[in-house]
Amino acid sequence: MKKRLETNTPGAAGRLQDKVALITGAGSGIGRASALLFAREGAAVAVVDVNEKAARAVADAITSAGSRAISATADVTRAADCQRAVRAAADKFGALHILFNNAGIIRRASVLDLSEADWDRVMAVNVKSIFLMSKFAIPIIEKSGGGSIINTASGWGLAGGAKAVAYCASKGAVVLLTKAMAIDHGPQNIRINCICPGDTDTPMLRSEARQLGAATGRFLQEAAQRPLQRVGTPEEIAQAALYLASDAASFVTGTALVVDGGGLAGTA
Repeated sequence: MKKRLETNTPGAAGRLQDKVALITGAGSGIGRASALLFAREGAAVAVVDVNEKAARAVADAITSAGSRAISATADVTRAADCQRAVRAAADKFGALHILFNNAGIIRRASVLDLSEADWDRVMAVNVKSIFLMSKFAIPIIEKSGGGSIINTASGWGLAGGAKAVAYCASKGAVVLLTKAMAIDHGPQNIRINCICPGDTDTPMLRSEARQLGAATGRFLQEAAQRPLQRVGTPEEIAQAALYLASDAASFVTGTALVVDGGGLAGTA
């Protein structure tokens, strides 16, 4: 007998019951936490990641608990891969209601130290991927009766940060891309929002310490210097994504939802 994923109320329908969601960057961190949460809330989930093994592990965890999931390997900077992932979800589950464009990378450097190749890669993964995934997903979401697109931006898409020029530029682009898409696709009953997380305890955050040559423990302590005096967890960011994906946010579109423990509270 398969073990069921826990729900908030035994026997109650989840907030994403009968919905189909596709999540990029779902093999780890915020994407993984969101895939597991969306499944617990009743969604069928397409787990998409460039790491085939990681994507399959998340999908297997969902299906072994009694919910529906598939995994798809994709480089989200390539149009053919994005189209294939969207088609796989729609073909398997018969619809698509939620697209969570979560895949992202960071390269910590100033303009003097950043290579052209790293600039191009950050912009491709963090921005171009949203364009490509949305391009192929929107027609299917519209045919499915509408739904929600969520893009992962960052607090550094609203305020600058040191030695992170490509990342800040890319996430600022995500914020305005989100707003422009919301204007275009609201008439199709598609809500489009972005989340602006603060520092969150993911493999990417720890990679920043290595890129900067900093001790991981001290780096995380400095990242926790915000009103709530800690970094966030992937599960906390996933809860914000769930809100935007669900009918609880039925009148919310074109917004940048800051989830950062107060990190930007003191900015203008």
